[in-house]
Order: sequence, then structure tokens, then C-alpha cells
Amino acid sequence: MPQSADKVLDHAPLFQQPEYKEMLENKKVKFECGHPDDLVAEIGDWTKSWEYREKNLAREALTVNPAKACQPLGAVFAAAGYEKTMSFVHGSQGCVAYYRSHLSRHFKEPASCVSSSMTEDAAVFGGLVNMVDGLANTKALYDPKMIAVSTTCMAEVIGDDLNSFIIQSKEKGSVPEDFDVPFAHTPAFVGSHVDGYDNMTKGILKNFWDKVEDPVKTEKINIIPGFDGFAVANNREIKRMLDEMGVEYTFLSDVSDVYDTPSDGEFRMYDGGTPLEAVEDAVNAKATVSMQEYCTPKTLEYAASKGQDTASLHYPMGVQATDEFLMKMSELSGKEIPESLRLERGRLVDAIADSQAHLHGKTYAIYGDPDFVYAMAKFVMELGGEPIHCLATNGGKDWEAQMKELLATSPFGAKAQVWPKKDLWHMRSLLNTEPVDMLIGNSYGKYLERDTGTPLIRLMFPIFDRHHHHRFPTWGYQGALTVLVKLLDTVFDKLDDDTIVPGETDYSFDLTR
Repeated sequence: MPQSADKVLDHAPLFQQPEYKEMLENKKVKFECGHPDDLVAEIGDWTKSWEYREKNLAREALTVNPAKACQPLGAVFAAAGYEKTMSFVHGSQGCVAYYRSHLSRHFKEPASCVSSSMTEDAAVFGGLVNMVDGLANTKALYDPKMIAVSTTCMAEVIGDDLNSFIIQSKEKGSVPEDFDVPFAHTPAFVGSHVDGYDNMTKGILKNFWDKVEDPVKTEKINIIPGFDGFAVANNREIKRMLDEMGVEYTFLSDVSDVYDTPSDGEFRMYDGGTPLEAVEDAVNAKATVSMQEYCTPKTLEYAASKGQDTASLHYPMGVQATDEFLMKMSELSGKEIPESLRLERGRLVDAIADSQAHLHGKTYAIYGDPDFVYAMAKFVMELGGEPIHCLATNGGKDWEAQMKELLATSPFGAKAQVWPKKDLWHMRSLLNTEPVDMLIGNSYGKYLERDTGTPLIRLMFPIFDRHHHHRFPTWGYQGALTVLVKLLDTVFDKLDDDTIVPGETDYSFDLTR
């Protein structure tokens, strides 16, 4: 065999060796009972047709590769952004392993989270005992300042009442009576990770704010970033811009340090996060602003019930979206937008102008969370591009209406189609029947790239097959410059690929563009 202690091959070249090729071919012939290759090819070609597209878009009882995750993942992400907080998911260990691996594979950092380890007996008799023991073990082993409890499908199906369970656990001495244990019901079989983020954020705020009877209003503004795979850089970028303006603010759920710990010999199970004292004081803020509307509807409604002004944005990426963010912050805070930020804006506009010839008329397919797809389509049109397919599995009728209103504001949106509740198998049909120049989404789009030949640009969570993208912002003027460069690099890579054969296509294999 080619593998030995002296010559260790990675899995990719290993399975290309003759021995493995023969083994896999024998497996296919003897055990898989597959159809003839010509029939497979015939059906494969048919699935790229308009006839199949209509059948595909009409299906209702099946989802294939949805561009979303489940509620508890969003809850775990939201809870991670608070000081010394341990996420406690009431459900099975397997579910929690999924949330932890999803986050750690994207951020390349440990993602701490514990489980009540529910099994068959808990599914029959309820998970109270698991909750009592689990909270006690979590407090003793990990010494958190707060334990944030969410649920999985199992706990929701059998109807476990988190509020009652937490009260009974405290009565049994699992944790002190005054220990903070906020909770959120996050059934994974409805909604998506953005709903889980919203439910947990509201649950944490209620835990602190409901204790305050008469808030004393201050000039501070609460900022809720929402579920964002680029939060490490984006949170820091937003804070930098607000500091430039002199705005007093509190970030609610700040994961920028949590998922970006240094390697200096010290293990940090908890790092950074919004101080719990700041969360309690945040009830006194004059306003709460969400950076992503679809991540926070319940939370903003709750903030409004506390007498706060509220506002929501759609992932502030690009020139106009950043303008809207800064103007809203200026309106709420009374602070002027400084010259330094005006200069950043001008530099971004100059960079766009420099590259306009290469981006004008390019067509795009965009998928991901509702706020991201909205922002990306908006920025694409600013660049003279056409967002032909806009797809959000967790987008609903309200999002569809907002998208159509946005697309109607520009001639570049005239050919755009909006696809709420659709998945990546739907996207495959769209790309095969109405091809575009570029595909924008997460790592799962690489199969679409391979199948349809559409270059993929990774700008959405999760990104598993590339490293450190989340360390560079996509929000604000600086973030828009990052996105601009990613788009341009893809355009130029395609130009190079198309002009690379000596004597045949290399007439324009130029060095200056």
C-alpha cells in the first residue's frame, strides 16, 4: 500500500492511488447495485433542464440542502457573546456536538457548550433530573457567571417547561437562587438559527431587565449585531466607527474576542463578551439598534416595551447601507459623522470607480440569511451588477416583499427573481437554466460550483473549507472594500482561466487590468 509511516499521504492523493481506485471500483460494481453509467448521465442531464426545474420548484414535501441551520445553533451563538456565559442545551449530546463543531469549524476556535444529555428515559419521563444534575455540574466544573439554557427537538416535543425546571433546580440547590440562568425555548423543527438568536437574546435581556421597575434613561445606545459569521471583524469594525463618532453604546452579545482568542500559552474558556453589569444597565439605554432585522423582531419588540426607541438595519454592507447606519446613529445620538469616516467613504467610492469596468453587467446568484441576501443584492447593484437569483431558505413573505421593493429601485434589479423558502437543490436548477457569472453564499455552494461551473464567493456562515475569512470585516466602508476585492479577484481568476492555453486562448493573458 502507498501509505506508510515514512510516507503519510493526505486523503486526497491517497485515494487516487491504484490500490484504492481498484478497491472503490470493486465496491461500486459488487455492492452498490447502481444503474448503468449512460442512464445516470441521461438522468443527470435531464435534471438540468427547464422541465425538471418546474418540477423541482413545485415540490413542497421535501427539502434538499437548506441554506439555514436550526434554532439552538443561533441560541448558542448569541449566548457566547456574554461575559463568562456557558450555553446549556436541554437535549441530547449529539445535537450539542453539532452546534459546537459548526461554530468551531467556522471560527477555528473552541466553542464551549454543554448538554443535559437527555436519552430515552428522559424522553419518556421528562428531563427534570437531567436539568437538576446538569446545572449543578456546569456550575461546579466550568465556573461560569451565567448559564444560558436553550432546547432541542426532544425537549420541545415532550413539552419540558424550562422556567419550571430552572426554578425547581434552584430549589434543589443546583445553583444559587440569585444565579443568572436565562432561558429560551428554541424548537429546532421550526424557524432557523436567526430565530434561535432572537429568542435567546430576548431571554437574556428579560432575565436582567424585568428586575428593573423604573429605568433611568441615559444617552447610551444598545447595538445587537445579530447572527453573523464575520462577527469577529464586523463587531470590531462597528465599534471602531462608533468610537470615531463619540457615540456611547453597549454591544449586546459581542463574540469578537470569544471566537478570536490569542495563542499565548493561556487557555481561555471565556474571553471577552458583554459584561453582565452592562447588560443589566442596558435597560436604561435610550435606544436599541439591530444590525439585522430578521435576527431580532421579538427582541426589538421587547426593547420597545421598555420605552426604548428601536431601529433595524439589513446587514450594513456597501456604500448606501453604511450611510444609513451612520445617519441613524447620528440621529439617535446627536453626534456628527466625523471627517475621518467621510474620507473612508470617499476612498471606497474611488475604489469602486477604479474597478467599474470589470464589474458592470456581471450577474449573480445570492443565497443565505434574509438580511445578508438583502445587503448583498443592494451592494451588487451599487457596483453595476445584476442579482438574478436571490434565495433565502429562512426568508418569508415579508422578506420577499422587501426584496422586490429594493430590486425595483434600480434598473440592475429588473431581471432579479426572489426565492423565499427554497433550498440549494432549487438553486441548482436555477443556475443550470439561467446561468450567472458568480455565486455568493457559504461553503455548501462548492457543490453547486463543481456541478454548474459557477465561481463561488464565500461570504456567509458557515465557511469550512477556507480559513480566517471571518477576521476581515464585511460591514462598513472598510468591510465593503473587502467584499469588493473578493468579487474582483473572482472576476480576474475567471479571466485568467479563460486565457491560459498557450497559442490558443492566451492572447489577452495580460498583467495590467
